[in-house]
Amino acid sequence: MADKRDYYEVLGVNKGSGDDEIKKAYRKLARQYHPDVNKAADAEDKFKEVKEAYDVLSDTQKRAVYDQYGHVDPNQGMGGGGFSGDFGGFGDIFDMFFGGGGNRRDPNAPQRGGDLQYTMQVEFKEAAFGVEKEITIPRTEQCDPCFGTGAKPGTKPEKCSTCGGTGQQEVVQNTPFGRMVNRRACSTCQGKGKVIKEKCSSCHGNGTVKKQRKINVRIPAGAYDGAQLRMTGEGESGLRGGPAGDLYIVIRVKQHEFFQREDDDIYCEVPLTFAQAALGDEIEIPTLHDKVKLKIPAGTQTGTYFRLRGKGVPHLRGNGNGDQHVKVIVVTPTKMNDEQKDLLRQLASISGEHPKGSHEETFFDRMKRAFRGE
Repeated sequence: MADKRDYYEVLGVNKGSGDDEIKKAYRKLARQYHPDVNKAADAEDKFKEVKEAYDVLSDTQKRAVYDQYGHVDPNQGMGGGGFSGDFGGFGDIFDMFFGGGGNRRDPNAPQRGGDLQYTMQVEFKEAAFGVEKEITIPRTEQCDPCFGTGAKPGTKPEKCSTCGGTGQQEVVQNTPFGRMVNRRACSTCQGKGKVIKEKCSSCHGNGTVKKQRKINVRIPAGAYDGAQLRMTGEGESGLRGGPAGDLYIVIRVKQHEFFQREDDDIYCEVPLTFAQAALGDEIEIPTLHDKVKLKIPAGTQTGTYFRLRGKGVPHLRGNGNGDQHVKVIVVTPTKMNDEQKDLLRQLASISGEHPKGSHEETFFDRMKRAFRGE
C-alpha cells in the first residue's frame, strides 16, 4: 500500500476539511476525469483514484480508521504482528477496534436507484436553436406483479432466521489484543435480512426487471458539444419505495460542412474573385438564421474578416446571440482563355508589372543580365 497517494492529497483538501468541502472537491475532480468526458490515457485511473479517496473520506467510520492507520491492506498484518486474514475492508476493521458501535444501514430500508448516462448526437443547427427528441432508455424498474418484493404474488419475504433480519453475522476471533467481533453480511440472505421462499416468476426474486422506456428530451437553444442535461427521477428505479436515480444526457454535436463554432460565435470562409476583391461588390452570405447581404469594399485583401452582429448562436443563458465572422479568401483562377489572359497582361502592364508569359522584359531578366555583366 506504500504506492498509494494520500487520500486528502488526491482530493486536494486538508485533513480537517468538512464533509461539504470534501464533497465539492470530489464532484469537481469526478467531472474532470470522467472517462466519458476526458479522453486522456490516464483519465480512468485518476477517476478511480478520486472515487476511492471520496468513498473513504466521506464515510465517518472509514475516515476515522484512515486518519489513525493510513492505508491498510486487509491481507497483511497491522503494526508488525497483530492481525491476519480477511477482515472485509474498513468497515470490519472499525468493528474490530471499536466494537461495532457504529450505525448500520437497515437492509430493508428504502434505497435510491442508480443514475444513468445517455449520449445523444444532435445536428449543428439543432444544438444552436434547440430541439426536442424522443429517446429509448434501457433501465431497471420495479417489478409490477410482486411490487418489488421479489416474492410470488400472494406471498411475501420472510425474516432471515440466521441473522434475525439484521442482514449481519458476527464472527468472533481471538487476537493478540483480545477477543474481537467481526461483522459480515449474512451468508444466508446476503445481507438483505429477508429470504424468499417462493420467487416471483417475472423478476425471479430480484424485485426489478429490465425495461425499455421512451423519454422526451428537450435540448435547449445554445447547447454545446459535451454539455450535460440532468433529468431528475429518470434513472434506475429505487428499491423498497426509495426514489429513482437521475438520467444524465451528454450532448455530442455533429460538425457542419460550412460553419465552425467557438463559444456562441460562428466562423466561416467565403471565396471572392480577384475582380470582386479589387473593385468591390455586394455578396450574399448564408448564416444560421437567414441569408444576408455583405458589402465588400474595393481593394479588400484575402484573409480579411467581416463581422455580422447577432448572427451567431443564441446564448444558452440570457438573451441575444453571438456574432458571425466571415473570412474572405481571394481565389486565383486556374483555367483562363486567351482573352482573359490578354486582359490580365494588359492590367499588369498598366500597373507596371511584367508577369511571366508577357513579351516585355521582367525584373528577373534584368537581374540575370546584371549577374552576367551585360
